[in-house]
Amino acid sequence: MKLGVFTVLFADKPFEEMLDYVKAAGVAAVEIGTGNYPGNAHCDLDGLLSSKDKRDEYMDKITSRGLAISAFSCHGNPLSPDRDFAKTSHETFVKTVQLAELLQVPVVNCFSGTAGDHEGAKYPNWPVTPWPNEYGDVLKWQWEEKLIPYWKEWGQYAKDRNVKIGLELHGGFLVHTPYTLLKLREQTCDAIGANLDPSHLWWQGIDPVAAIKILGKENAIHHFHAKDTYIDQENVNMYGLTDMQPYGEVKTRAWTFRSVGCGHSNQEWSNMMSALRTFGYDYVVSIEHEDPLMSIEEGFKRAVANLQSVLIHQQPSSMWWV
Repeated sequence: MKLGVFTVLFADKPFEEMLDYVKAAGVAAVEIGTGNYPGNAHCDLDGLLSSKDKRDEYMDKITSRGLAISAFSCHGNPLSPDRDFAKTSHETFVKTVQLAELLQVPVVNCFSGTAGDHEGAKYPNWPVTPWPNEYGDVLKWQWEEKLIPYWKEWGQYAKDRNVKIGLELHGGFLVHTPYTLLKLREQTCDAIGANLDPSHLWWQGIDPVAAIKILGKENAIHHFHAKDTYIDQENVNMYGLTDMQPYGEVKTRAWTFRSVGCGHSNQEWSNMMSALRTFGYDYVVSIEHEDPLMSIEEGFKRAVANLQSVLIHQQPSSMWWV
C-alpha cells in the first residue's frame, strides 16, 4: 500500500510547493481535485486537456518528485434539480475522465448524486425512511428515472476509457452504503466502485472492516480515504446520528470528523489495513482532513504518523513456517 493525500487540504499552496510539502511529510501519492466541491486549485482541467506539452510538464512535476496521482476527484451532484449545478457537475466529471485517460490516472472519485422528488423539484431530496409511503415512492423514482440511467451511460463512458469511478459512500447522496453501491454497480457496470471513506460509515452505524469485506469480495473498492469520526454517545442520545447541527458545534454534535487515530484507535485502523490487503485492495490510502479541533498541518501530520505505523507496505513473504 502507499500513503497518499487529498491535496485540497493545501489549496492555498502553489502546486509545486504543495508537492514538495507532502513529499517531505512522507506521502507517495496525491489525489487532486479537478473542480466542483473540491475546487481545482492544483489542476487547470481545460488547459491540461488542450495541450500535450502542458500535460507532460504537469506530470513531470509530479513524477520527478517520486510521486504518483492516485485519483482525480470532482465531487458534485450531476442529478441535482439545480440544472446549472447539475450541468457543471456533469461537464467537470466528463472532462475529468478524459484527463484521467490521457494521464493514465486509474480512478476518478465523485458522488453518485441525489435527485429531487419529481421533475419539477427545486432541491435534492434524500429519503431515509420507507414510510410514509411517499418516501419510498420518491426513492424508487430517483433510482429508476435518474440514478441508474445516468450511471449506466457514464459508467460505461469511463469504462471504455479504462477509468474506474470511485463513488464516495456519503450521507445525503443516493449511494451511501455498501448495499446501495453494489445495487448500482449491478444495474450499471463494474467501472462503478467505492471510494471508501470510513468516516462516513461510522456515523451511519456501519463497521468499516465489515464494509471492506463486503465490497472487497466483489472487487468493488477502487480508492480509499483516510478520515476518522468521533461518536459522542451522550449527544447521539439527544440528536441521533442524523444530527443536522453545523459541523462547528463540536460540543453538542452527535459525531465529528477527526484526524486518523483521534476518533478510533490505531488498532481499528490496523484492522482496516489488514482487511484491505486480505480482500484485494493494495493501492493508495489517501488522507483527507476535516478535523475542527486541529490545524491542517497538525491534523495532516498526525494522520501521516498514525497511518505509517499501520500501513502494510511490502508484499507478504512466503509462509516459511509451514
